[in-house]
Amino acid sequence: MNWYLQVLKKYAIFNGRARRAEYWWFVLFNIIISLALGAIDGVTGTFSPEAGLGLLGGLYTLAVLLPSLAVTVRRLHDTGRSGWWFLMVFVPLIGAIVLLVFMVLDSKPGQNQYGPNPKEAAA
Repeated sequence: MNWYLQVLKKYAIFNGRARRAEYWWFVLFNIIISLALGAIDGVTGTFSPEAGLGLLGGLYTLAVLLPSLAVTVRRLHDTGRSGWWFLMVFVPLIGAIVLLVFMVLDSKPGQNQYGPNPKEAAA
């Protein structure tokens, strides 16, 4: 939960680096919260099959859109890549696979052009 809150505190900070743990815990909590809100939307009748989400799910998605983009860019920075690599997601299938591989890779050791290694700072 601490990683999730840490990302929300850095709401729109696109510079710096983000550890794998920070990124993946944020993703995990987003999935859990989205599933719970989807269930609530389904029970309350606010789920729209045409849109693919409900009122609460849509509001939550809008609320975490910017932090999600920011933590993804910081994660790319941690692997030594520019945040512009995020645009690979628009390349069908291959782009998502490449981006997934980048998100799973370990941090570049030491300082890089985006700042000090957060692993070393935490140790």
